[in-house]
Amino acid sequence: MSALTQPDAATARAYPNIALVKYWGKRDESLILPVAGSLSLTLDAFATTTTVEVLDSLATDEFSLNGAAQIGDSLGRVTKFLDLVRAMAGSTQHASVTSINEAPTGAGLASSASGFAALAVAASAAYGLDLDRAALSRLARRGSGSAARSLIDGISVWHAGTSDETSFAEPVEAPEMSMIIVTVDSRQKAVSSRAAMRRTALTSPFYPAWAPSTEQSLAAMLEACRDRDFSRIGRITETHALRMHALIQSADPPIRYLSPVSIAIFDAVAALRDAGVEAYATADAGPNVAVISRPEDAAAVAEALAQYGAVRVVGAGSGATLIDPTDTDASPAEGTA
Repeated sequence: MSALTQPDAATARAYPNIALVKYWGKRDESLILPVAGSLSLTLDAFATTTTVEVLDSLATDEFSLNGAAQIGDSLGRVTKFLDLVRAMAGSTQHASVTSINEAPTGAGLASSASGFAALAVAASAAYGLDLDRAALSRLARRGSGSAARSLIDGISVWHAGTSDETSFAEPVEAPEMSMIIVTVDSRQKAVSSRAAMRRTALTSPFYPAWAPSTEQSLAAMLEACRDRDFSRIGRITETHALRMHALIQSADPPIRYLSPVSIAIFDAVAALRDAGVEAYATADAGPNVAVISRPEDAAAVAEALAQYGAVRVVGAGSGATLIDPTDTDASPAEGTA
């Protein structure tokens, strides 16, 4: 890492990722080190585009999300993150942060992952830092754990690691797949993922088995990816999602993210498999369901699930990168990390 001539402003775009093996819990809240590794697919939809402008005139940081000025915890998380960047850059200047989020915020569609991945790339460039992909993944992790994975194209594994330096994401070779997102409810969830993780870890009698079980699932998933075994990838994905949601429901008081419609989608996906269309369901901490299929089956899966909510077929997307803010359909800027 080194400091470069500061460009003062930069814009980055990042996409959310949906975990196929989920970590659910932190062993270090300060460094955001997970209790177990995880594996995810970075999407090619629901982008977050963030501009960071460093200004001498600002006495405090400013943050606007989808055109609304943010205060309280939302602004506080951005300021805390920028403090990390400023410490790395040796700067005391404040910044204006403007984000446009195409996914519903806080609805279980990984908006925090794309948000902090975009912020990590834009802020490090605006403050003149030269960070490689692993370092950017580590930095994004400090804002939101899953953001570490949104720095990586397509399928990535986030290593739990044992320190700040060893906890980052990197790419994994895997067979091509599509993901069908079924948005059941776009409202912000009542219990945040962070709060739910803490409650689960503190109160579930089953939590001690979660980390070792997840590491076993991750090892099996990495093997399935190496073998390009889509069927095994799918079985691990769906089983692990249901295990996580069962664990969350065992907290005291219980937390239930899946709605009756969410469960109906899992049942419909099982029925598709019985009918010969191979698909597997998963859900992050929210009611919305993501279904993986082979690309040639995606249209049939989407048609079968359209009755349950807004359906969108997506594929593997690019990791967070700098873009030209004047180009609304910008591809990655040449020479970015």
